[in-house]
Amino acid sequence: MKKGFFITTVFILGNGNVLAQNLPLAPNLINLNSQEGERLLMESKVRQDYLPLSIHFTPQQNKAYCGVASSVMVLNALSVPAPEAPEYGQFHFFTQNNFLNRKTDSIITAEVISKQGITLDQLGELLKAHDVKTKVFHTDETSLAAFRALAIQNLSESGNFFVVNYLRRALLQKMGGHFSPLGAYHEATDRFLILDVSPYLYPPVWVTAEALWGAMDTTDSVVDAKRGFVIVSTDLNAD
Repeated sequence: MKKGFFITTVFILGNGNVLAQNLPLAPNLINLNSQEGERLLMESKVRQDYLPLSIHFTPQQNKAYCGVASSVMVLNALSVPAPEAPEYGQFHFFTQNNFLNRKTDSIITAEVISKQGITLDQLGELLKAHDVKTKVFHTDETSLAAFRALAIQNLSESGNFFVVNYLRRALLQKMGGHFSPLGAYHEATDRFLILDVSPYLYPPVWVTAEALWGAMDTTDSVVDAKRGFVIVSTDLNAD
């Protein structure tokens, strides 16, 4: 088991096309591609989502597509029936080019996304347009304790995934609002693993639940609403 996780980590993080040259991390964040980061992953007993998301890891193709890239990762990891991907011949696979379509245009268009990104509620609706169930939580509707419990439960189960919407600056990172999936939880240090979809900026990092909550508990100025998280599932109980 450990060997399998190690190989997957090397496959993703050791690939020069993915890692590139990252910006420096604040002391409160632990790089997954480090001895400490790897140790936390090996010790984690809550990492059900790590392997499927790693297999389908998708770097965002432009600065506005963090939500799109996160969604593509999750949909492929859930094995949701996908449309044809022209770039892959006649094979069916979710990509950042076919995730947005005529159906999703009624929610938000690619043109608008390119200018202002996606809000948390819009991400939930975009995912629903691909026949999955979503539960959206803004931080002013829940609590740190509830977030932690929901995330741990999600990361302990198969068939569902957890995407966080947070302000990078609150974690002492550059840029603004961001989406990425969670991959694991380390109980002893109370840290979650963010599988950052902007690997050209930052690697996957371990962040404390409190710090991540603080980064989510910020206001998205586009809609004047708190950020938060979305749970994605094919299970009807996610209604």
